[in-house]
Parts: sequence; structure tokens; C-alpha cells
Amino acid sequence: MTARLFNRFVGGLLDRAVLVCAAIVGGLIPGFIAQYRQRLGGRLDQALLDLAPWQKLADQYQGGSLELLIRHHLGSADPQFHAEGAVIRALMITVQQLQAAVHAMHASLPRQASWLLLHGDPALLRATWSDWVPTFALSSQGLVFALVFAVGVWLLYKGAAWLVMRLLAGRSAIPEPA
Repeated sequence: MTARLFNRFVGGLLDRAVLVCAAIVGGLIPGFIAQYRQRLGGRLDQALLDLAPWQKLADQYQGGSLELLIRHHLGSADPQFHAEGAVIRALMITVQQLQAAVHAMHASLPRQASWLLLHGDPALLRATWSDWVPTFALSSQGLVFALVFAVGVWLLYKGAAWLVMRLLAGRSAIPEPA
């Protein structure tokens, strides 16, 4: 009886520890996402600054069309001029990708988190992680996110614990071969 009481006590403590830790982690995730979003916005700003002189040339000579400027460069027999066309195209594609990413990061918090998991830039994630200053989200959306995250992790923990207990119970019920 004492061993059973001890197991319930330890199990209860572990159960609560998982729930509390998951709630804390869930509350920190929105802050990480916000810092990632700021870093992403900075990258977009820099890419737009890098593209601005080319856009000015396109405005001056190609009626504002970057695509026409790129084709003009790529159609040149001069290898340096041709290479510039490839650089302008790469920069334009980068700007478009960053704009799409910034747009995706202005959705609801769950959508931001799922987008980050599925499409986040690994280098940008590492850079954000290395400079990350933990902040706990106290907004209503952040608190709800923390609660849902905590309950989800806790349910996964409870399911895994139940499965392990079933496997262990099934193992002890198997008679040993004679």
C-alpha cells in the first residue's frame, strides 16, 4: 500500500510538472515568434533597399518594369551585364519570398506557429534562437496559446504514460516459458 501511495504521489508531481513546464514553454513561443517576425521584417527591408537602385533604373529606362530590365540584362552579349541580370532576378525573387513570409507571419498566432514549423527559414530560426530574449506573452491570444499548448503536451504525456503502463502490464501478464 505504501509503494502504491508513493507511486501516485510521484506520478501526480510529475503530471503537474509536465503541465506547468508546458504552460511556460507555450507562453514563451509567442515571444520567439515575434522576434523571428521582426528579424524577417529586417531582412525584407534590407532586400528592398538593395533592390531600390535597380527599380530606379527600371523606372527610368523600362517603364518601371523590373522584369523588362532583367530581360534586357540577360539578353546582352556582355557577360558582366548578363550576370547583373541574374543578380537582379535573384534579388527580386528574394524580395517576393520575403514579402510572402512577412504576410504569412501576420496571421493568427496558431497559423504563425504552424507556418514557422513548416516553412521557417532555418538560418533565420538559428539566428533568432541565438539572440532570443525569453518573453512570456501576456496578451489574451498568447495566454490562450500557452494554455492550449500546455493541455496538448500534457495529453501527449498522459497518452504516452498510459501506453507504457499498458505495455508493462501486458508484459508481466505473459507467463514465462517452462
